[in-house]
Amino acid sequence: MGLDKISWMIGGAQGTGVDSAANIFSRAAASCGFYVFGKREYYSNIKGEHSYFSVVLSNSKVRSVMDEVHLLATFDSETVVRHAWEVVPEGGIIYDPKLTSEKITNIPTIEKVVKARILEQLKKEGLGETVGDVIEVAKRNGVRLYPIPYMDLLRRLGDRLGGLQLSTLARMTNVMAVAASFTLLDLDENKLHDAIRHIFKAKAKIANMNIEAAKDTMEYMRESFAGDFTYKFKPMEADEERYLINGTSAVALGKMVAGCRFQTYYPITPASDESVYLEDHEVFPVEADAATLADNPHQAESEELNGRGSIVVVQTEDEIAAITMATGAALAGARASTATSGPGFSLMAEGLGWAGMNEVPVVVTLYQRGGPSTGLPTRHEQADMLFTIFAGHGEFPRLVIASGDIEEAFYDAIKAFNYAERYQTPVIHLLDKNIANSTMTVGKFDYSNVVIDRGKLITYWNPDNGEYKRFLFTDDNISPRTVLGAPNGVFWNTGDEHDEFGHITEEPTTRVRMMEKRMGKLETADREIPDSERVILHGNLDSPYMIVSWGSTKGPILVAMEYHSRTGLNFAFAQVKLLNPFPAKFLEHLLPRYRMIISVEQNYSGQFAQLLRMRTGIKVDSMIVKYNGRPFSFSELRDTLKKAVETKQPKIVTSTGA
Repeated sequence: MGLDKISWMIGGAQGTGVDSAANIFSRAAASCGFYVFGKREYYSNIKGEHSYFSVVLSNSKVRSVMDEVHLLATFDSETVVRHAWEVVPEGGIIYDPKLTSEKITNIPTIEKVVKARILEQLKKEGLGETVGDVIEVAKRNGVRLYPIPYMDLLRRLGDRLGGLQLSTLARMTNVMAVAASFTLLDLDENKLHDAIRHIFKAKAKIANMNIEAAKDTMEYMRESFAGDFTYKFKPMEADEERYLINGTSAVALGKMVAGCRFQTYYPITPASDESVYLEDHEVFPVEADAATLADNPHQAESEELNGRGSIVVVQTEDEIAAITMATGAALAGARASTATSGPGFSLMAEGLGWAGMNEVPVVVTLYQRGGPSTGLPTRHEQADMLFTIFAGHGEFPRLVIASGDIEEAFYDAIKAFNYAERYQTPVIHLLDKNIANSTMTVGKFDYSNVVIDRGKLITYWNPDNGEYKRFLFTDDNISPRTVLGAPNGVFWNTGDEHDEFGHITEEPTTRVRMMEKRMGKLETADREIPDSERVILHGNLDSPYMIVSWGSTKGPILVAMEYHSRTGLNFAFAQVKLLNPFPAKFLEHLLPRYRMIISVEQNYSGQFAQLLRMRTGIKVDSMIVKYNGRPFSFSELRDTLKKAVETKQPKIVTSTGA
């Protein structure tokens, strides 16, 4: 059956290898030549609750998951019960036939409201209350069924491997589900074996056992269901070198290239993965040669000429220590950052203000998640935007940059440090759980043209120029900056208002000048940063319909726009990347030419729409919002964008996702 994308999903109880299985599938599919986009959903506990991983394969770049599932791979009851409803006609469900008699009411981890909804649906179909009844509904809907006797296959494998106990082998059902999927999709078995070896590279014996289980499963599938699955297509040969990478790893790599040499963190979901990655790669190779460094002296300051670089990663006692320790490292001359999520950023607010008062170039990488309070600690939301712009008592400058996808996250991590040091102010790099925990194939990162801009950094103050003033008043509001301990460059830091030397003062004229100096940096940044770095335009700019948005909504918006363009419904899309200082003049010139402005974001109140009106006076005509903890899918935006145009509703709330 002709398709340009295939959506695959695997699920199971947390702790049973769902992530490992999805990573094996994604890596193997990418090795076959597919573009891959994967989304991970999980509860905020360690074991037991339901988690699932959606992966979309295509021969062209994939930017989003979709609600429709073509192949559902399961090895437990709950995944069947929750997700069988999402499988399209002619799609398939891989399942264990021994689970079909289990009553849905006996599955302890399904919430009562979900059970009630499923049982009501089964009742409407005139069916009972078992897993098998859900399978029957899928069958009636035209879904193809692929029962796999997992335990029988594992018993035979155990006998062949010298009498291994079933309890030892049972954990391999996740890989067997992947192997069954690969067989139905008619993909290269050797690529699957290579992916298994990579995922279990530290455990060769376990890798070999999983490969044997995969072989047995694929043989069973070929004998039982050869040619039965119709949703499949052959990958094209890759014409470029690609990475398969998730968001936190992309940001970590960007920080390494940027010359970040000090990172702090307190463990918090989903930000911790970035710091863990940096901890695992604290010493790393540096590819820049001496000639390159000679051409780019700023880069030379952050690279080791012996071909190796290093970064210090410190797990602090709390987020207050994380922001202040990173600030101290920045004062000492290191490119320094901290990574956190919403609750942690709340605790950093006072330390952020201290950095703002003292004009310290520290970077905060903020991965948004569901709030308020602990909220939805492992789920998705875009509700911290206004907080990042206004967090802290009093007024002080900060730049806020928002990445739209994993590729942008890499390059924006580099820009964040350049902005911080050029304007001597905190920079908040705003991401979210969707970017953090998604996996996608991207082209090889190109950092050959990366420039490290350290701004007005000086390593020696010439006393012939007079006594050093760290907070010297200048025309562009940015002072020459030296580091702690630099010769002749003595200066003072305090949380109080101060004069040009850093001495505490409450004199009103100095207060006014210092406030204007600090806040004037935003005016300087507003003038200097080109519009091309602040707003990216997509789509048909001659369309009467303009979408405005920011962050990870980019992917599903672009896919939905592409879909509608084939039907004659065209959209333009302004993706705002620099949220502070806001690109008001550019948008004031751009937006009035459109008949309808539609904002898309993942929070209750439409925070970007509020910011747009606050900065420009422009009111959007329709808001599409989602706040159930799951990211937008292409399918949702395909439908809601059309609905916005046709109905002109001022607010459309969507809420798909299990």
